Amino acid sequence: MANTPSAKKAVRKIARRTEINKTRRSRVRTFLRKVEEAIASGDKDAAQAALRAAQPELMRAASKGVFHKNTASRKISRLASRVKSVGVAATA
Repeated sequence: MANTPSAKKAVRKIARRTEINKTRRSRVRTFLRKVEEAIASGDKDAAQAALRAAQPELMRAASKGVFHKNTASRKISRLASRVKSVGVAATA
């Protein structure tokens, strides 16, 4: 347990930050799930719209330190390629 006043304050700050990061991570997961569901349904327009909504959320989380920048970029890139192939797989 923290003994010094500064350590006690650090514990309080970490608890507040953790709560904020948790909500941010949850929000990003919700946006990603919407993209995944649109891809699974085969609706290319809905998938593109969901991806456009998810991109800023992912990059915002990366800029706030919830995700690493490369992780967010990788997720966006992989989702974009999957969204792009939604219509192709259905017609081929």
